[in-house]
Amino acid sequence: MNFDALRQQIKKQTDESLLTLIESLPDHAPRLKAAMQHALLVGGKRMRPVLTHLIGNALDVPKQDQNVISMAIECIHAYSLVHDDLPAMDDDALRRGQPTCHVKFDEATAILAGDALQTLAFSILTEQPVSEQSAPHRAKLVSILATASGYQGMCGGQAIDLATTGNSIDVDALTRLHQLKTGALLSACAQMITQVADISESDRQHFITFSRIIGLAFQVQDDILDVEGDAQMLGKPQGSDQALGKNTFPALLGMEQAKQVLNDLHAEALQALASLPYNTEYLTAFTDLMVNRNH
Repeated sequence: MNFDALRQQIKKQTDESLLTLIESLPDHAPRLKAAMQHALLVGGKRMRPVLTHLIGNALDVPKQDQNVISMAIECIHAYSLVHDDLPAMDDDALRRGQPTCHVKFDEATAILAGDALQTLAFSILTEQPVSEQSAPHRAKLVSILATASGYQGMCGGQAIDLATTGNSIDVDALTRLHQLKTGALLSACAQMITQVADISESDRQHFITFSRIIGLAFQVQDDILDVEGDAQMLGKPQGSDQALGKNTFPALLGMEQAKQVLNDLHAEALQALASLPYNTEYLTAFTDLMVNRNH
């Protein structure tokens, strides 16, 4: 199977699993349930599940376990987008070419949908069936995802982003911001799937290093696309970061140097993969996709 076909297969499987999960919820709050489904299943590239499955495949982690970890991560990712789009945050009306959750429903429902998706992620990790290989690691998986999602990860990064919007910061501070806001959850993909794999600690750290590099590269490319990308492809207005006074790599370094940073991160990610004694062909293709994507 070629990489694009595998990527679409993983996306389809993740979407179907998430839809089944949402549909299985009781119907006592139908508007909230519909908002959760909208946030989870309207569009989305599923980059985090793809990364999780590609590492899991390379390490022979059971497919069932890969899917459970992917579902939990996507619930956290979806919740973060719902809250990021709120008027008190980035105040966005479009996400993935569709009305954002608070626009389609209302602000209170969007807040509750984000809250419910966040808690659902941890229910998935503690309750969904996994293999005997992974079952003893449930508590550690919860810990990894909680750390990546909270003050020491995504929420901390978002707080820095909000605090520095409209104020100039240096490259080190911007890198730290993105390592937390975007990179932490991508890194959690590698941390969680390698937690349940039978590999050495050294190899595990190489996978985690790779995921951290690619997480930063993902954000640098996001910054570049906000300036040069096509609004229809992006599914949101072009130049939205600039309009909000966000700190970005092109704004701080200029476009040429921002692209050089992206190229350097691309090379570093490939170097991290080259040190691993596994078949990383698909992970190489994933790396190329992350830095060359147009949306």
